[in-house]
Amino acid sequence: MYSTKPYESAAFRRANEDFGHEIVELEERLRLATVPLADGAQAVCVFVNDVLDEPVLTALAASGVRHVALRCAGFNNVDLAAAARLGLDVVRVPAYSPNAVAEHTIALILALNRSIHKAYNRVRDGNFALDGLVGFDLAGKTVGVVGTGKIGAIVARLAWHFRCEVIAHDPVVDQPLAALGVRYVGLDEIWERSHVVTLNCPLTAETHHLVSSSVITRMRPGAMLVNTGRGALIDTLAVIDGLKTGQIGSLALDVYEEEADLFFEDRSGEIIGDDVFARLLTFPNVLITAHQAFLTREALEAIAVTTLDNLAVLAAGEPCPNRVE
Repeated sequence: MYSTKPYESAAFRRANEDFGHEIVELEERLRLATVPLADGAQAVCVFVNDVLDEPVLTALAASGVRHVALRCAGFNNVDLAAAARLGLDVVRVPAYSPNAVAEHTIALILALNRSIHKAYNRVRDGNFALDGLVGFDLAGKTVGVVGTGKIGAIVARLAWHFRCEVIAHDPVVDQPLAALGVRYVGLDEIWERSHVVTLNCPLTAETHHLVSSSVITRMRPGAMLVNTGRGALIDTLAVIDGLKTGQIGSLALDVYEEEADLFFEDRSGEIIGDDVFARLLTFPNVLITAHQAFLTREALEAIAVTTLDNLAVLAAGEPCPNRVE
């Protein structure tokens, strides 16, 4: 189990009482240099920033590994074609707690709009001035939800409860959302009309840099952009330009395109060498959390149970419903 953190270790140990797997916890991330740590294992359990490209998968297969268990929903870090050629099963956790990510998305929107992060620090410093903390009513505003899968559908529903006009884009129309009054539109209308745009879609070849320079120029001036999906859904340099011109009014991120070298570690005593990320931190209208949207007790328990169940199914030689083809 690569990239293990204490908060998930406890959940896995509790869940494993019902499965009886032998789990070897490793703090190291999976990459080519750390493949030997899996010698003797039939499976590896990995997270979002572990590397599963062809060289790593080839080395894992050569060491006897037969199963790759993702303890997350996304699988963009896996070379699926290479895994198939090598006969490696790849399984994932498609839905651990959609509420966790959806609620964090709304929390980012509220905190960024009402400058909660800035107000908190001011009050602790004895500064009770309200200058620079003016937000806007969400009620009556247009919220564009890109991707209405399990997470995006909850985001759309929560925004509707704030009395927003909710428009959405997804290849598949969620009929209960449509019945609620959520209107499915093309991406052009999402960009042009939305006061708030939230990205809740997977990262694929088609959605890579979905928010680009050309898209930003078509967005409603001063719009809020929120990304709790995958970092590479946005072109970060283009977004920085949009922030500088004011075309993007504010930005909330729980994911970052180059987060693998930053997130999930304490780097408070280091100089951050990522100039693009450092530039983002200079903007007063940017709020960043370090990929914590999933982090609730309920989600951690669900991730552990589903992951261990996936492995139990594979060990029994049965077809796993959570296998990634």
